[in-house]
Amino acid sequence: MEPTVDQYVPSDYLPILIQFAAALGFVIFALTLTHMLGPKRDSEVKGKAWESGIESVGDARTPISYKYFMTAILFVLFDVEIIFLYPWAVNFRSFGMEGFLQMLVFMGLLLAGFFYVIKKGILKWE
Repeated sequence: MEPTVDQYVPSDYLPILIQFAAALGFVIFALTLTHMLGPKRDSEVKGKAWESGIESVGDARTPISYKYFMTAILFVLFDVEIIFLYPWAVNFRSFGMEGFLQMLVFMGLLLAGFFYVIKKGILKWE
């Protein structure tokens, strides 16, 4: 029985599997070859931790104020609102009065959240 047009047989995926195996084989070959042939020069300076050419000072586990993270989260939250505002603004006329009222409710909820954040003092830095 011959397969119909909308049926797939496992041999249809054979070229994809061959290409995947060839790519994986090349990666393994290249990594192994460079590891075996590459120079191995370990030194005290090479093993030190550097950040942009500046020697690190202090402990990396110093506590950071939660306000930094709250500001970042709030930035993302209020930035995502633009994702909803842009398509609405582009199609403003086609949504009519119903779309306008829905956007007023959306913006009202966002403003309520923004005023709550201001009231809590999350955006005030000491």
